[in-house]
Amino acid sequence: MKKLFTLLVVTMMLGTASVNCVNAQDENAAADTAQAVEQAAPAASEAPAAAEVSEDAIEGQSAHQAIKQKFIEGGVGFMSAVILCLILGLAICVERILFLNLSSTNTKKLLAKIETALNEQGVEAAKEVCRNSRGPVASIFYQGLDRYDAGLDMVEKAVISYGGVQTGLLEKNLSWIALFIALAPMLGFLGTVIGMVQAFDSIKVAGDISPALVAGGISVALITTMAGLIVAMILQVFYNYFVSKIDSIVNDMEDASISLTDMLYKYNLKNK
Repeated sequence: MKKLFTLLVVTMMLGTASVNCVNAQDENAAADTAQAVEQAAPAASEAPAAAEVSEDAIEGQSAHQAIKQKFIEGGVGFMSAVILCLILGLAICVERILFLNLSSTNTKKLLAKIETALNEQGVEAAKEVCRNSRGPVASIFYQGLDRYDAGLDMVEKAVISYGGVQTGLLEKNLSWIALFIALAPMLGFLGTVIGMVQAFDSIKVAGDISPALVAGGISVALITTMAGLIVAMILQVFYNYFVSKIDSIVNDMEDASISLTDMLYKYNLKNK
């Protein structure tokens, strides 16, 4: 919980800093544009082609400038909330990718090492092999081997119980990713509804339905929905990857646990 709280605080600080940076860059860009317009004004009457050059420059703006402009048009408040969902979701995704990749082991190779150690040096040597191996499968094997003296029934119970614990660790924080997948579009829809209300309020104040006014207001309002859907799609891809990866690891755990039980049963028969 402390790690999650620290991650949340750091992310909020980064989000605030990014918003301030965007605003500062926008102010600088506006100042530079105003200065350029003032310098170009005297020559505008002498060179009518300058307007065409300016339009070409605007059309050729970088993707970064275009994204920043859309971010500002969508509203800093709601767009920051959507971006915060993306940042937090990606932070959890990075943590899950590292954890799941470290949790993946070659179960066949591990079983071969355990069987060799078990037949040559006994249970303690097999436990040592598990201690020196990473991943949930090795942890489950260790719990089973540690209860070998209590009987094979206790070994099976320990393997099943600790397998559930390891499955819970594999699925940790997936609920937060699912929350951000659902929350980002909701924030986008909320920003769109508020933008639509503001657009209709502008129409009411103007007293006339102007196509330019309506189209501009609706366009700005829909930017938040677009951003929320993009964030949800990105996180959904990672979520599906994690579910598939966890299912693969759990299947390996179950198959390897059955192999370990059979191995201990044969060892028990041989040492009677």
